[in-house]
Amino acid sequence: MARDTAVLVLGGGSTGCGIARDLAMRGLEVTLVERGNLTDGTTGRMHGLLHSGGRYAVSDQASATECIEENEILREIAGHCVEKTGGLFVQRPEDSDDYFREKLEGCRECGIPARVLSGSEAREVEPYLADDVKRAIEVPDGAVDPFRLCVANAIDAENHGARVETHAEVIDLLRDGDDIYGVEVRHDSGPGKRTHATPGTTEEITADYVVNATGAWAGQIGAMADLEIEVRPSKGVMTIMNVRQVDTVINRCRPKGDADIVVPHETTAILGTTDEEVSDPDDYPEAGWEVDQMIDTLSELVPILSEARTIRSFWGVRPLYEPPGTGTQDPTDITRDFFLLDHADRDGVSGMSSIVGGKFTTYRAMAEEISDHVCEQLGVNATCATADEPLPGSENIERLEAGMDDFGLRSPVARRSKQRLGSRASDVLETEEPNPVICQCEGVTRAEIRDAVSQSGSDLNAVRIRTRASMGNCQGGFCCQNMANELHPTHDEETAREALDELFQERWKGERHALWGEQLSQAMLNYALHATTMNRDRDPASASENVDFAAFDGGRTEGDRVDGPRGAR
Repeated sequence: MARDTAVLVLGGGSTGCGIARDLAMRGLEVTLVERGNLTDGTTGRMHGLLHSGGRYAVSDQASATECIEENEILREIAGHCVEKTGGLFVQRPEDSDDYFREKLEGCRECGIPARVLSGSEAREVEPYLADDVKRAIEVPDGAVDPFRLCVANAIDAENHGARVETHAEVIDLLRDGDDIYGVEVRHDSGPGKRTHATPGTTEEITADYVVNATGAWAGQIGAMADLEIEVRPSKGVMTIMNVRQVDTVINRCRPKGDADIVVPHETTAILGTTDEEVSDPDDYPEAGWEVDQMIDTLSELVPILSEARTIRSFWGVRPLYEPPGTGTQDPTDITRDFFLLDHADRDGVSGMSSIVGGKFTTYRAMAEEISDHVCEQLGVNATCATADEPLPGSENIERLEAGMDDFGLRSPVARRSKQRLGSRASDVLETEEPNPVICQCEGVTRAEIRDAVSQSGSDLNAVRIRTRASMGNCQGGFCCQNMANELHPTHDEETAREALDELFQERWKGERHALWGEQLSQAMLNYALHATTMNRDRDPASASENVDFAAFDGGRTEGDRVDGPRGAR
């Protein structure tokens, strides 16, 4: 029977998009479905660290070796997504000398470039480090934009003929006996680019082979076909500061522990993290004390953090996996390695494999391994090229260095735009129309917003992950409405209003745990701007009955008049 596609990939995170790109580049017909936006799961809720492998050099050397290998590849193929910050593993007076030596030896055993800096040398690199820092190990950590990288993979998959469907939730696996041959999905607003205020539909998509790349949700997908996939989701909190207090990744050089890393990311710094196992990756507690712990503990390394402004906090869920019967109790002890589960060999159910475990830095290697497996299952003789072919935006990365006054933009904005767009900068920014800045905090221009809208339909959160608009200090207070305005005239008023509401509510979710000091003032200002100045809390356009606007033009009637000075005014 003819199938809709050769390979159906479930999950639009880094691994799923990497698989779709890999298989499409090999010439296979590919469809990817994702229940939310790209990066809606773990990929969009990480601290942005491009691992050197140093964090695993003592406890998990196989993962450490994978990390340094993939770190070097991603610097080459995804240059416009990566910032070469470098990293320091910092030792405080109370931290173990023996563990410091183990870390240094482990890095060298895994092929991770590492050298020791004295405390004073480390403070020359990062002046805000605590005065009592003893020494540090310098490693090639980096910062990576997970949104930009994931979208670039999806775009390249589409460029090679793949179909990418976001807001398409899998509601059932199609199974005939011991064979899985597709899925049923529920489209939020019909297939294709998302359009708010459009009725949803369902669709059955059949495939020669299905790849379950849903990470922490892999067990839920497997259960639809009575397959047990022993994923152990583990939550971690990240806290975003208003500026970059450091320009280097700062790690605490000690055995496993919470609150041990600061990652400079774009215009901010991200503090992390915790490691607590949860039963449901969609439903787990988020506590304010976890945010306090990040700031209090990491202030021991970077004291200025205690005085800094927190703009947002968020939680992510790691897709940890270990083979049945391992029985590890502490989630921090579970390997960060990845596993390919062939359900034909494992469960006697053909037509589907799952890829579980791993981490963001190794997404490409995970995609390569399962793509090799899929090609073997389908009898396709094609090799992987993703380690050598740059992602869209990184093909001619030297163009990022050329000219700061291109496209009529002020220099800081030009730099930011070029960093985001990479080698696509000229294609997007060369326009005869005015190109004002839409998001002042992140320096995002109208041309970038319109480019993202052309990819995303009316989904302003999809625009956000492509541009960083609304992700700065104001958390969208000053720019959400400007972004929504760019939906016109392609989309009507109702669509634009629903898109604006959804974006603004998503921004608010992360602010709830940062409501003190200056950020509380910012949140109140955002409320004043949107609820009062723009009347968003009692918007007449949202009323169930038509508003008689003409009644406001006639002034008060005699019966409405109030005696006294106040009524006479």
